[in-house]
Amino acid sequence: MLTREDLENDVLRKFYAHARLDVPAIPEDEFHASLDNLLAGWNPARDLWIFGYGSLIWNPLFKFVEHKLATIHGFHRRFCLRSRLGRGSVDKPGLMLGLDFGGCCNGVAFRIAARDVSHELKLIWRREMVAGSYAPCWVKARAGGKHLRAIAFVVNHAHPHYMGKLPLKTVIATLASARGKFGSGADYLYKTVDCLAAHGIHDTHLTALRDQVLKAAGGVHHPVECPEVGA
Repeated sequence: MLTREDLENDVLRKFYAHARLDVPAIPEDEFHASLDNLLAGWNPARDLWIFGYGSLIWNPLFKFVEHKLATIHGFHRRFCLRSRLGRGSVDKPGLMLGLDFGGCCNGVAFRIAARDVSHELKLIWRREMVAGSYAPCWVKARAGGKHLRAIAFVVNHAHPHYMGKLPLKTVIATLASARGKFGSGADYLYKTVDCLAAHGIHDTHLTALRDQVLKAAGGVHHPVECPEVGA
């Protein structure tokens, strides 16, 4: 599984360079520009919120001082991003979650202390933005009866990794069989379902998908703990 040390050492960019994929890592200047452009809308004297809807919930790898259940409108989580490294391979691409347009999404908002934002956000960028398959933006999230402004990683529709709305049979077959450097698509799904539930979020679509992938993979799922719940 990806670690904080991996992000400190920028290993994802190194992996992309070594793999020589047909969709290379985005250039360094473009990478830094995307971060600088987003931070132009942030007051450096204030803490910053990140909205997590998938692996950021069960393996955040960044320092945060608080987390809250949160809901955003206008987006929903979907397995719509091709993975040819982390959860799949060149010969058998996998799928990962992205925020796509429409509906709403329940997730977890993490608050990063202002003093830590510069470093921690760089690590998050090294994790999410090496391939450029996301278009990060500011969203309005509702948490604890109040609204907060957070960064969310929305899918980049112009990116070659974006697969759109795939047939359910394709999603099930892909998640049940694909495996990459950081594990299988099935494991990614199982951890997401379990950790959402640990936070009190019951995504009926993902739960049904989990059951179908389990059946297709012919395996047994052992629920995982979500240590971030008590953080």
